[in-house]
Amino acid sequence: MAILEIKDLHKKFKNNIVLDGIDLVVNKGDIIGIVGPSGTGKSTLLRSINLLEKPEKGTITIGETVVHLPLTRKEKKEAFELRKHTGMVFQRFGLFEHKTALENVMEGLITVQGKSKEEAKEIALEELRNVGLFDHQNHYPVHMSGGQQQRVAIARTLAMKPEIILLDEPTSALDPELVTEVLNIIKSIADQGYTMLLVSHEMNFIRKISNRVIFLDGGKIIEDGTPAEVFESPKTERAKEFFSKMNLLKEPDYII
Repeated sequence: MAILEIKDLHKKFKNNIVLDGIDLVVNKGDIIGIVGPSGTGKSTLLRSINLLEKPEKGTITIGETVVHLPLTRKEKKEAFELRKHTGMVFQRFGLFEHKTALENVMEGLITVQGKSKEEAKEIALEELRNVGLFDHQNHYPVHMSGGQQQRVAIARTLAMKPEIILLDEPTSALDPELVTEVLNIIKSIADQGYTMLLVSHEMNFIRKISNRVIFLDGGKIIEDGTPAEVFESPKTERAKEFFSKMNLLKEPDYII
């Protein structure tokens, strides 16, 4: 069952075309890895889905909510509804420095969803427990490692119960020894049945976790298939060249 449908999505920055007519259907429970060279629109695609970037043309549909682009003043309500269905995990964790881990997770529940402090606290504590940080609930970001901060950011996203989770290079700002702990949390989220779109340079992880991989180049989807199809038997010369340079046409060393 389709949970997200994107039609003819276009986005440019000045004269640089970043998304060039993207069509994409995402089914409930899909774990889609988004790969490709730097600067080909991967992060922009994620940011456009929840309208952090404003595409100039296209249609985005999530459930019963349909947004036609470019946005008009009349469609501000639809844009807000669209964002309610998605949760985003950023490269940089985006935590409030003056709030504890618990308060960071509670914030959206209170200000966006209008929950009471008591209910928000109960939900937030449960999600902190799920990411292994229950004992860090009263810690401020400055007293946590990058991996712990990213896990708080993931808990904050999960607390909002989004239908689709968008992960934009969630491990790129982490020291190498902290990457695995975050990847393991993402794997546990995937196992819970969430629908996820993941942009990452951790190709071996994407290959293992995804049921589908899309390859972007020049603002277009040039490959779309199972991990085996895209990584082992890409149809386009551009994808073959990319994977060859990254030496990824071999058995990955990441084990889940």
